[in-house]
Amino acid sequence: MSAPPARTLADLDGDVLAHCAGYLGPRDVASLALACRPLRAAAYSDAVWYRLFRDQWPFEKVPCRALGLRELYIRRHTEVHQMKYDDPLSAIYYLNPAETTPSHLMLDRNSIWLCQGPVAKKLSVDGPDAEVVETHRNHGARITCMRLFSLVDTPLFRSDTQKDEKALITSSTDRTIRLCWKGHSRCYKGHSAPVTALADKLLVDSESKVLASGGEDCTIRLWSMGTRAKNHPLIATFHGHEKALSFLSVARHKSSLLVSCSKDSKVKVWDTVAPSSGSSSCVGSAHINSSSSPIAMKCHESLCYIATGSEVTAIDLRTMKKASVLALEDHKILSCQMLPSEWLICTGIKDKALLWDIRKGQELPNTVAELQSDGPVTLLHLDQYKVVTGVPSDGQVHVWETRTGELLNALSCGEPARMGGRSTVSAMAVDGRRIAMAGSSPEGSVLHYRDFVKSSAPVSLPGKEVSRFWRPHNDDSEGEDYY
Repeated sequence: MSAPPARTLADLDGDVLAHCAGYLGPRDVASLALACRPLRAAAYSDAVWYRLFRDQWPFEKVPCRALGLRELYIRRHTEVHQMKYDDPLSAIYYLNPAETTPSHLMLDRNSIWLCQGPVAKKLSVDGPDAEVVETHRNHGARITCMRLFSLVDTPLFRSDTQKDEKALITSSTDRTIRLCWKGHSRCYKGHSAPVTALADKLLVDSESKVLASGGEDCTIRLWSMGTRAKNHPLIATFHGHEKALSFLSVARHKSSLLVSCSKDSKVKVWDTVAPSSGSSSCVGSAHINSSSSPIAMKCHESLCYIATGSEVTAIDLRTMKKASVLALEDHKILSCQMLPSEWLICTGIKDKALLWDIRKGQELPNTVAELQSDGPVTLLHLDQYKVVTGVPSDGQVHVWETRTGELLNALSCGEPARMGGRSTVSAMAVDGRRIAMAGSSPEGSVLHYRDFVKSSAPVSLPGKEVSRFWRPHNDDSEGEDYY
């Protein structure tokens, strides 16, 4: 008796495919749409996107016949990430006035990591009030850099119960580096001067993951994160820079290459596979002619972008030649964020932020927008949805639309109802739809966290008409149909 013919996806009708797609998340549904026409039709069906919409925003009314539900979801998702609402979930934590104002902030799921002098803290923001859940007092002096790496990506990972955990790495002027995870701690010693830089990613070698650090002793050191090297973690020391290290970044086109930039704007590339101590591992170098220290550095594909002085220079790491230069003429760059995948660079200067299009086909980069400010823009964030700018003395950050430069929102560091006195912002961190700000307010030092995921009230800015397409869920205006 012959076996029945095998069934394939082509044998399933559209309703069945749409039903199967209903078990997927938004990213998987988007990937499904790229496979073939029948799967795209299933992935675009209203039934699939209605479920995704209700899962993400269960209390939001969905207007009938306004847009296709997929387009409705995308629009809502975009506006949430652009922070275009007045009613985000908010948590305020008042800091000890005797402690230093936070200098570093990082967002991690429903937690905030911050540094206050030599102390690192983790705050939980699951509820209306933020609370400290971890405190690390391992350093004897000011923390200079902070990184978070998923435990899954390190040799410290042991079981699936750790898949959501992170390892915290901090460097300090006490010349040490500390690795902390879930009640454990490890200290790396070797620098003879303050540690000033940590690599933005872990390097990959044949056996383990490797952390790179740089210091005022002008050296770069490689540390094994493997448990076998716990007592002797130092793998190699690289010499070659003449000034303190400012930035370290792993090349994106080859994970064993480390890019370093020192305060004299000299850039070097190091091959970390089977490294040897000294300068023999240096495989490329370049010098950016600038009298200023570098402000920012970012690697993308085989390019490295470095902001220093009044220029942003792109260096091809394969040839160490300048690929392009964005010159701001007489404007000194105070902050810089880069989104090379979208051909965008944003620079903060003394009275505004400038958004640039760096597309290769253009002879000269074009200014996309000028984002006005009341002072020097030293706090800056850039992603595909928004630009967030901050002036430390202002006490507010402003949110702008990336493509047009339109002002979307203004967020205060302290509580708006109590903003009678002078406020400042010392640090900020942005992750998608979430933002954390630290600074001082009339009530003292404060940390303010906002999450716009469940927001429903459109923001109202002076002189700007508010769209009523999205309404608060308790608005029962007549004349509108809902699902």
